[in-house]
Amino acid sequence: MPQTLVLNATYEPLGVVSERRALILVLNQRATTIEESDTVLHYSGGAITLPAVIKLVKFVRIPYRHAVPLSRRALFARDGGRCVYCAAPATSIDHVIPRSRGGSHNWENVVSACHKCNHQKADRTLKEIGWKLKTLPREPAGAAWRILGTGKPDTRWISYLRPFGAEHGVA
Repeated sequence: MPQTLVLNATYEPLGVVSERRALILVLNQRATTIEESDTVLHYSGGAITLPAVIKLVKFVRIPYRHAVPLSRRALFARDGGRCVYCAAPATSIDHVIPRSRGGSHNWENVVSACHKCNHQKADRTLKEIGWKLKTLPREPAGAAWRILGTGKPDTRWISYLRPFGAEHGVA
């Protein structure tokens, strides 16, 4: 189902809504269309292009910033969809310190891996097999990760997400 990026009045990414909800916000003058989608809605009086990106007319204060939830999709976005060990397309997740060895399931210990590297590493530490990480895994930060962690962003959203911490999560 096509979705629309919602920006605050300050252009900070807030979230994603359905195209239908975005159209209602625009028609009720609570938001303005910034980018249009490819979808055209025909009705008896004419046609209207549905929005891909909207900006709220009034600023909405967000009192509490939630941490980015750790999910497979968000992890692949953080690592650019590539294996951190060999740069092949990632197909699985790997715990740097294996869970059987006391490693936890958090952003600092989980990375994207291809099947081959994940199978080779198995239940061993990086030191035991002589591998090194190019960069240490960390929790993504920035308002854009509320959107990137939920799915594949529309290409029209990229320029609005990059200033808010999405330098590696979008192609």
